[in-house]
Amino acid sequence: MTHREVVKSRANPLVKRLRALRERRGSLMLLEGVKLVEEALAAGIAVREVAASPRAERHQRGRTLLRGLEARSVPVRWLDEPILASLSEVEASQGIVALAERPRFDEASVFRNPALVVVAIGVQNPGNLGALLRTAEAAGASGALLTTGCADACSWKALRGSMGSAFRLPQSAGLAPYAALAALRREGVAAVAASLDGNMTYAEWDWRRPSAVLLGGEGAGLPSEIEAAADARVSIPLAAPVESLNVTAAAAVVLFEAARQRR
Repeated sequence: MTHREVVKSRANPLVKRLRALRERRGSLMLLEGVKLVEEALAAGIAVREVAASPRAERHQRGRTLLRGLEARSVPVRWLDEPILASLSEVEASQGIVALAERPRFDEASVFRNPALVVVAIGVQNPGNLGALLRTAEAAGASGALLTTGCADACSWKALRGSMGSAFRLPQSAGLAPYAALAALRREGVAAVAASLDGNMTYAEWDWRRPSAVLLGGEGAGLPSEIEAAADARVSIPLAAPVESLNVTAAAAVVLFEAARQRR
């Protein structure tokens, strides 16, 4: 692979674009690392521009990815290693950052049969949200509704947490919680709230029917009015003195029980 001119200035327009997208949500998303770019390409995500440092060429996987990007006519710009590392949020950058289009999903695909929907309400930690999407995909969920107040599923931390699941799992974002409930009812999907004081355990609900699990954010959990509006409330029995689980752990318990019942 032929080396191009290496950008060594932080004032370069590309560096500015990358830094701006790192700091706030935009029409594109920022991908960091070989695996995430590979996952995006495999999912049919359009990669618009790539910044790479010589570090990316030191391993066969990185070299193969860069050759593949150039074969797709994706512009690859070379950055000095310290500049690219300054854009990274990981301790050891792999030397590749990409600008890509956000995934787009038809909302109807969230409810594809048999519907098993994750509804995230107020999940503000991007790492938790990403891990939640990965857990949902692993358990065979049909999709996710991410209500207002949730983190951006395409932020750097969320994308690292989802490890590519955010590219594949159908999702709809920006709905108000009551609008999400209305969408579930319109589609004939039961709204099941994960609650500390549910009137049944998570294993007692019949997850073979079209269902959605409602999960609240860190600390606050589900708003009481949302719990009250749900079709059912289920709890996860916990050994004392533990009072609650991380949202991703709770989702894993419930969703894999649903997967077990459906098998």
